[in-house]
Amino acid sequence: MDDRSKHDHSGWEAVVLAARERARLRQALMVERFGLSGDVQYDWSMDDAQITWSRDGKVFLTGRLTVIGSVSVSQQTWLWSWANESLPHAALGDMERVRQFGEENDYPVLPWSGFTYDPELVAEARMVAASVLDAEGLWAESMDDVQLHFMIHDLALAAERQ
Repeated sequence: MDDRSKHDHSGWEAVVLAARERARLRQALMVERFGLSGDVQYDWSMDDAQITWSRDGKVFLTGRLTVIGSVSVSQQTWLWSWANESLPHAALGDMERVRQFGEENDYPVLPWSGFTYDPELVAEARMVAASVLDAEGLWAESMDDVQLHFMIHDLALAAERQ
């Protein structure tokens, strides 16, 4: 079920527009509020679904990750995290709610386990997923043949350590 025309309708377009604006605002707020530009390093783990940011070797921010999905660059395919059995359970968060939202509202791209890679469709799917799960931000990581797409939740300043 990879027919993009099945989900191109005014309801989907309205959800995407709202999600795109929400993601743009929240991403900008996250970067500004927590100073996530410049010489910031990060470390992440899917095993415990955590991300930390540091500056000069000192962690200043922590958050929880949810894997949205992944792109296989060589195969040019998208796979939702809820359909990827190789991911640690902690990294899935509430992704089942995104699939259910798609089923309940007749947005087929959300409950499809995967589809042929289309950058715009992946962007739409990411933003709608982030909106459904009230994410604070979006993040992606590329390695080897895979692009991983994440949501960021529960950001908290690290306790000062002396």
